[in-house]
Amino acid sequence: MTRVAAVDCGTNSIRLLVADLHPETGELKELDRRMEIVRLGQGVDRTGRLAPEALERTFAACRRYAQAVREHGAERVRFVATSASRDAANRDDFVRGVVDLLGVEPEVITGDQEAAFSFTGATRELSPATHPAPYLVVDIGGGSTEFVVGEDRVRAACSVDVGCVRLTERHALSDPPAPEQTAAVERDVAAALDRVARDVPLGEARTLVGLAGTVTTVAGVALGLDSYDPAAIHHSRISRAQVEEVTERLLASTHAERAAIPVMHPGRVDVILAGALVLRAVMERSGAREVVVSEHDILDGIAWSLV
Repeated sequence: MTRVAAVDCGTNSIRLLVADLHPETGELKELDRRMEIVRLGQGVDRTGRLAPEALERTFAACRRYAQAVREHGAERVRFVATSASRDAANRDDFVRGVVDLLGVEPEVITGDQEAAFSFTGATRELSPATHPAPYLVVDIGGGSTEFVVGEDRVRAACSVDVGCVRLTERHALSDPPAPEQTAAVERDVAAALDRVARDVPLGEARTLVGLAGTVTTVAGVALGLDSYDPAAIHHSRISRAQVEEVTERLLASTHAERAAIPVMHPGRVDVILAGALVLRAVMERSGAREVVVSEHDILDGIAWSLV
């Protein structure tokens, strides 16, 4: 067993996984998994820079994560940064702050690398008997969405800038959004899917696997959970009709009504609408009748990359 720590810093959230890994058996024993909404990508689509207050929220989370890594005695640490820091003109400020706090330099990875990590984390434990390949893994993030098709490894991948935070800010969605705003988001997503379809055969997959907070939240709402329960959500199967029903419910709701949903994290209340529209569009375009929801994603893929 090797004890590792993986950090995934995205546009909306920063997450930590400390785990013992056994590469021969494929066993991952989770010791500490946590997530904080820091909204690092606040305003990046408009300004091209990371906001000072967003950096400070992120660094505060890094301080807490650094303490957890020390307490668990992780032998190896890898910090991966995704869409927001990849796009920002002042990303050097971000890099210096992370090095000071965690002692490792954040790797600002490409969309293709992000997709490969997500694919590994999401599919490593799937059995072809119950979840037939090829897989289409879709990771709906804050700044971008990754699409990967493959069997035991990646065959095609693409990343497009239609994450839930970016779309919410780009279209200045009201509460609840007006029909013309919803239509504008749908056109944006449709154009992105046109680009994806040139590189990734969306319709070839036999199993659609959905990752990240948008998908797990929609699943929690569809399942009617009284609180966020990762064990109940992990590998649940949510039909396209259920996704459609939840999306329409969210689009008709106010901020207060969404905040009162038991599985809704406070940091997702204002961006879940755009995320649900992305998920619905992906299911329609790919022809998937259901989405298999995974709590294991890019974070687990980063951890496995250390061994």
